[in-house]
Amino acid sequence: MPATVVVGTQWGDEGKGKLTDLLAREMDVVVRYQGGHNAGHRIVVDGEAFALQLVPSGVLYSHITPVIGNGVVVDPGVLFDELDTLEAKGVDVSRVVVSGNAHLIMPYHQEIDRLTERFLGKNALGTTKRGIGPTYADKAARVGLRVQDLLDEKIFREKLDVVLHEKNLILNKIYNRPSVLADAICERYLGDLAPRIAPRVADTVGLVHDALAQGRRVLLEGAQATFLDLDHGTYPFVTSSNPVAGGACIGSGLGPRDITDIVGIAKAYVTRVGAGPFPTELDGELAEVLVTRGHEFGTNTGRQRRVGWFDAVIARQARRLNSLTGLALTKLDVLDALEEIKVCVAYEADGVRYDYPPYHQSVLHEVTPVYETLPGWGTDITDVSTFADLPAAAKAYVRYIEETVGVPVTVVGVGPGREQFVTPS
Repeated sequence: MPATVVVGTQWGDEGKGKLTDLLAREMDVVVRYQGGHNAGHRIVVDGEAFALQLVPSGVLYSHITPVIGNGVVVDPGVLFDELDTLEAKGVDVSRVVVSGNAHLIMPYHQEIDRLTERFLGKNALGTTKRGIGPTYADKAARVGLRVQDLLDEKIFREKLDVVLHEKNLILNKIYNRPSVLADAICERYLGDLAPRIAPRVADTVGLVHDALAQGRRVLLEGAQATFLDLDHGTYPFVTSSNPVAGGACIGSGLGPRDITDIVGIAKAYVTRVGAGPFPTELDGELAEVLVTRGHEFGTNTGRQRRVGWFDAVIARQARRLNSLTGLALTKLDVLDALEEIKVCVAYEADGVRYDYPPYHQSVLHEVTPVYETLPGWGTDITDVSTFADLPAAAKAYVRYIEETVGVPVTVVGVGPGREQFVTPS
């Protein structure tokens, strides 16, 4: 049985949690394949909101095995806070398993992340300061600690001593901060957290391959999105891992031929958090309308998101970077109040038209969007239950996006709730 990938096609916050929750009904295993607790997935079930950070969105279904894959970086304290919160709400979290190869976010990663952003000043990247980037950096430098190290006290202490020698020099000499103490870390990680995580540690690569061999269905869930990808995003204003569909193989242990369906997810407009280029960004009253109607504040951080018109240029790039087989369009209802709606169909810069993003970042910062204007529908669509019942202008907007991006729209979100979606025929 082949696997399915869900991937964001913009700058994150497209609604991947809701889509994963929707698709998980037909799945058996849901794997989170990259990122850390810097990304939040919000799901509304019967009016109750669940904010997930590390736990895969499929946890809300009793038949799902939720897997935190090897490509994820894990703060075990945050993980157990999230599991405890879910359990208090009546969610069965006993099935959640964690890859032994996932890397651990350590206290010194978070401290260095905060200090680095502060010292960058106006050049700050806008990170969440949760240690994600420094953890991935240590992973690449081969000095990281992994979840499996929590199961071997001797190895954990030996690796920690080696890395703290370097980290404390950085903290002391560069940032004039006190040393991080190994004993304090060991007391917390080995004493408090290791006993709790040990029963959840698994060979997740074997688990997902066995599931596919048994004809079970696997869904791979990314965090962040295509244009926050370390290689293909708007560098350096990106995350420290690969959210694109290709990253699903690396972060789960599946091979490319194990995946057949790749569903991209996009808002009916575009948002971005933090710094970085944003060609279709809006300001003023119209921006406030989208922020207010779309509740555009970070699930984890509470930061207000920047908003703009739908950008078909980046959507086309996301289509080809991810080999999309379908596109889920969310938050169509947020546009209900607008008399007219614009779609960016190309960029222009120095007399050159771009149907795909220019490869050179300096050009991207200077482009002017080329817009097509479509009529709004001016009516509430949150109670609509079929695509046919959408206003004609709303259906035309969906079909226009489908045509200009070059991928079929398979799901349309018409409200925040679990059941508020329609499927175009």
